[in-house]
Amino acid sequence: IQPAGAEGITGTVEVFDRFAEGLKDLDGFSHVILIYHLHRSSGFKLLTVPFMDTVKRGVFATRAPHRPNPIGLSVINLIKIEGAVLHVRNIDILDGTPLLDIKPYVPDFDHHQVARFGWLEQARGRVRKERSDNRFKQEASD
Repeated sequence: IQPAGAEGITGTVEVFDRFAEGLKDLDGFSHVILIYHLHRSSGFKLLTVPFMDTVKRGVFATRAPHRPNPIGLSVINLIKIEGAVLHVRNIDILDGTPLLDIKPYVPDFDHHQVARFGWLEQARGRVRKERSDNRFKQEASD
């Protein structure tokens, strides 16, 4: 749900060989944006209780994976590229997740000074410590 909670986790992102040429020059960036399909998510509710909260919120005010269009986005650390494989750190994506796009993270374009961050202000600082509230444990065993 949040790359900050996956600090130190390493992994690989495999790109189809026919797209490997498109990785040229990406290794010059320390971070990349991954856009992916939340393929294990099914259904959605417009009001949901998000991670680190107990109050129903509008789905578009959350990072909940059960969405009308289940698309995920993560900014992760790019360690190196070998052929069509990206070696990454701080990755919070399930193995086998279908990748839609890769973009370089450019602080001058992508970093914004934040003045407020809604209902999550009450949880500030907890995101790096809490990994799960076990809400998906039941779904996985069904």
